[in-house]
Amino acid sequence: MTSQKTQSKPVKIAVVGDVHDLWEVEDGIALKHLGVDLVLFVGDFGNESVDVVRAIASLDIPKAAVMGNHDAWYTATEWGRKKCPYDRTKEDRVQKQLDLLGSAQVGYGKLDFPDWNLTVVGSRPFTWGGSEWRFADICKQRYGVSSMEESADKIVQAVKSAACENIIFLGHNGPTGLGDRPEDPCGKDWHPIGGDFGDPDLAAAISQSINMNKMVSLVAFGHMHRNLRHTKKVLRKAIFRSPEGTIYLNAANVPRIISENGGKRRNFSLVELEGGVVTKASLVWVDDDFQVVSAEIFYNSSTLVVPTA
Repeated sequence: MTSQKTQSKPVKIAVVGDVHDLWEVEDGIALKHLGVDLVLFVGDFGNESVDVVRAIASLDIPKAAVMGNHDAWYTATEWGRKKCPYDRTKEDRVQKQLDLLGSAQVGYGKLDFPDWNLTVVGSRPFTWGGSEWRFADICKQRYGVSSMEESADKIVQAVKSAACENIIFLGHNGPTGLGDRPEDPCGKDWHPIGGDFGDPDLAAAISQSINMNKMVSLVAFGHMHRNLRHTKKVLRKAIFRSPEGTIYLNAANVPRIISENGGKRRNFSLVELEGGVVTKASLVWVDDDFQVVSAEIFYNSSTLVVPTA
């Protein structure tokens, strides 16, 4: 592959955390005002919410997305199928979502963005999180995957097909290895409290990619909400920087739209890259006039103040 370093240029990325039906026309306008080049969606658009996915698919900004566990809420498990509010013999809302997103849906796949020398690689779609092999039927039926090992291999195959030098992993849940405290990016915050609830297959794929001398710039995900279930005294840590310099970002700031002072505030996680290296990561809240009313800096390469464990 011919080197594309000369084509690389700075890029501003918005990572949209778990939507859970909170997506409006104003979100697309806000992204334009923020001046983002690329939008990454970590899934959980709603409980098989086709209309929400349709609206997001129409966004006219370069984008990539993965599906979350809620995006197969009535399809992936027996208890979900029993609660299904529509006739599954007449429509497949999981497939409708995938069809609407088209090539932007990168679960077990990839999308190249040569202008920024970036390839976005998707992890296992519809993941529930943790080391247990959940949603086995949907993984086998739709992707032919039956184990964590097979899942890791499928993700790595997408990495090997990347046309660009810098890799961004996009997952619904993050990988194992980011800590086992409940406040860690993928820490378990329900009883029994504590434990690493990251995805082992994603962790294995990232490790193999680094061993292949791939430049892993960013790992973006959600699923594990920043507001913790067991306490209101602290928030979940949103950022982790590995010894290799990879930035891991949990963007699940839920709810992502809130009412305040008679108006609405909507949040986006912003990441800036230069030469394939993350230089800044933050969380911003935007008001009804599309102005940033608050910004929380998670990482700035000029200060290097960021948790590593």
